[in-house]
Amino acid sequence: MLKRSLFSLFALVMMMTIAPLARAATAYDFEFIGLDGAPLPLDQFKGKVVLAVNTASACGFTPQYDGLQALYDDYRDQGLVVLGIPSNDFGRQELLSAKGIKDFCEVNFNITFPMTDKTVVKGQSAHPFYQWAAAELGMMAKPRWNFHKYLIDREGKLVNWFASTTSPQSAKLKKAIEAALGL
Repeated sequence: MLKRSLFSLFALVMMMTIAPLARAATAYDFEFIGLDGAPLPLDQFKGKVVLAVNTASACGFTPQYDGLQALYDDYRDQGLVVLGIPSNDFGRQELLSAKGIKDFCEVNFNITFPMTDKTVVKGQSAHPFYQWAAAELGMMAKPRWNFHKYLIDREGKLVNWFASTTSPQSAKLKKAIEAALGL
């Protein structure tokens, strides 16, 4: 009887944890907080292709900001949105405040694409978008470091992921973006 009760309790906890993610059909079901403190719902990007990238200001991959901005500049008119999602989860490399992140990105990289406030992207406390992405694409698709990339198509479906080591200017990433844009 005790085993059955424990199993029932475990099943209930698992359902409560997974149920909100099961209701999420697309990336449009999620919302972040922007660097300005205002809600940043992903449904505002309906019909666009989104490259969601967890970033950090003091990482060896931080120079990728230049490539991300170049992608945004090159493909924005065709419907690409680059979304920067600062995180302090890997090596504590994002210690800045929202204002500090905004200033750092504007001064050092002339970033004009939208960015969220600092966000947890791994573990039990990961933002629901990241929990959903892992459930959709599998364990291997989870961010392992800063500048991990998720590609979301015009319908809000996750279509691919790219490791931190994949340069924003890589042929592989550009080809995937162009395919998602229908170019």
